Amino acid sequence: MNDAAERLMLIVEDDAAFARTLKRSFERRGCRVLHAASVEETRELLKTQAPERAVVDLKLGQESGLSVVQMLHQHDPEMMIVVLTGFASIATAVEAIKLGACNYLVKPSNTDDIEAAFSNEPAEPQLQAPVAARPTSIKTLEMERIHEVLAETGFNISETARRLGMHRRTLARKLAKRWVP
Repeated sequence: MNDAAERLMLIVEDDAAFARTLKRSFERRGCRVLHAASVEETRELLKTQAPERAVVDLKLGQESGLSVVQMLHQHDPEMMIVVLTGFASIATAVEAIKLGACNYLVKPSNTDDIEAAFSNEPAEPQLQAPVAARPTSIKTLEMERIHEVLAETGFNISETARRLGMHRRTLARKLAKRWVP
């Protein structure tokens, strides 16, 4: 793809194997690729680099990728940002778009899906997520609410816990869990 040549892309992903795979795939397409595994690593990279595009995982260990989306958008409002997540919810999708993402994809997503997301065109019609016929689980609703309040508080864990009426350590444990909706 010729338009990818010389394009600088940032991948913010805490899963080293997945990040390495994405990095190689985009490099084969002619992109220069940077990798950060946390909010702090992203902040440091932005001091010296100016990526045009970013792929951000929603869950970065105990940190929220939404804070990275917000930081990237504030750094460069023209940067195209795609959010990837293993646990999609309407609340986090809406919040990601509000904070500056151009698209939101559910894992597993490949390089073609991500490229299509940057252009806001679905790679293939069948790749679009079907509307779930089953009711939303209590855990999913809880995580949606937690992420919503996290965004409202500027990703302040202590304030989020206070607003939700739970202990800060309890909230940290809930955020650290890998859960499936």
